[in-house]
Amino acid sequence: MIRRQFLVEASLLGLAGGVLGVGLGLAGAALLPHFTSARVIVSVPVLVGAIAIAVAIGVLFGVYPASRAARLAPIDALRSE
Repeated sequence: MIRRQFLVEASLLGLAGGVLGVGLGLAGAALLPHFTSARVIVSVPVLVGAIAIAVAIGVLFGVYPASRAARLAPIDALRSE
C-alpha cells in the first residue's frame, strides 16, 4: 500500500513536471520567431515522448524511496523524509 502511494506520487509529480516543461517549451517556441528569423516546428510525438520520459524518471527515482518506505511502519513512512 505505501509503495503504491509513493509510486503514484512520484509518477504524478513527473507528469506535472513534464506537462509544465512542455508548456514552457511551447511558449518558448511561440515567442522565438518574434525575436529571431528562426522557424520553430513542434512535433506532437516529441511532446508526448517528453512527458513519458518525465513520468518514467519520476517512477525510476521513486522506486528506491518507495521500497524503503514499504519496509517501515505506515506512520513512520509518511513522517520521514
